[in-house]
Amino acid sequence: MAVYKLKTPISEEEIRKLQVNDVIYISGTVVTARDQAHRRALEYFKEGKPLPVNLEGLAVYHCGPAVKREDDKWVIVSAGPTTSTRMEIFEDEFIEKFKVRVIIGKGGMGPKTTEAMKKYGAVYAAFTGGAGALAAKSIKRLISLEWEDLGIPEALWILEVEDFGPLVIAIDSHGNNIFESVMKQVEANKQKVYEKLGI
Repeated sequence: MAVYKLKTPISEEEIRKLQVNDVIYISGTVVTARDQAHRRALEYFKEGKPLPVNLEGLAVYHCGPAVKREDDKWVIVSAGPTTSTRMEIFEDEFIEKFKVRVIIGKGGMGPKTTEAMKKYGAVYAAFTGGAGALAAKSIKRLISLEWEDLGIPEALWILEVEDFGPLVIAIDSHGNNIFESVMKQVEANKQKVYEKLGI
């Protein structure tokens, strides 16, 4: 396990150095995007419309932040991760089209995303669920809020962060996926237990 501090825009070369179980901290631009933002971004791409932010080399965070208004400004109170598997239907194409380098979330992602990360040079970094207040401390400022019509959780929150993390590399750009490995081990162990129990 190694620890890396990365600054956006992150290059493919930097991403290819990372291995599962490495820990990273990100400084620079992180963009939140959930289901509706993924869907709209891909629709924009197909229609030839520009996104409000260039995602190449950035980190995309599966997050719907908890926010409040203070003096006509948005303040992010908590920015915990949302479950990433919902984005599995979009993420491979999202990585291909927009050249994002880091996807941040919780719970892991599946084989389509893993393959896209291997092919295009991206990683999945897991952030601890329930630690939204910790994440909010890393946010230095809100650069902009885009697609607010999708609703506060689904909008694009474009954030400037400093040492956002710790983030554990759970899927690397070499095809290794901790979540798939653990599930295989669980299945193997389960069969051994069943045999001992005579089931």
